Amino acid sequence: MAHVYILYSENLNKYYIGSCLNLQERLENHKSKKFPNCFTSKDNSWSLFFEIPNLEYKQARNIERHIKSMKSSRYIKNLANYSEMLEKLKAKYS
Repeated sequence: MAHVYILYSENLNKYYIGSCLNLQERLENHKSKKFPNCFTSKDNSWSLFFEIPNLEYKQARNIERHIKSMKSSRYIKNLANYSEMLEKLKAKYS
C-alpha cells in the first residue's frame, strides 16, 4: 500500500509533499540525504507533519499532485485538522 506524506521544516518554514510505497524507507532517505539535489537536502529539521496511509499507488500519486497544486500551507494545515477534507480527497481519487 502507498502513502502520501507531508514533511515540515521549522528552519525553512516549508512543507514537502511526497508519496511512496515504503514510508519508513523514504523518510530514512530524506534524513540521510540519499538524494543530494532533493529539496529536503537543504535542511536537517524535517519532521513528519502528516501522513495518509493505505492508498493504492495511483490514488496516492493523484492526491500528492492535488495537494501540490493547491500551493497553500493553509490547505495543508486544514487537511491535517479536518478529517472530512481527507475523506473527500480519498473519495475523489479512488
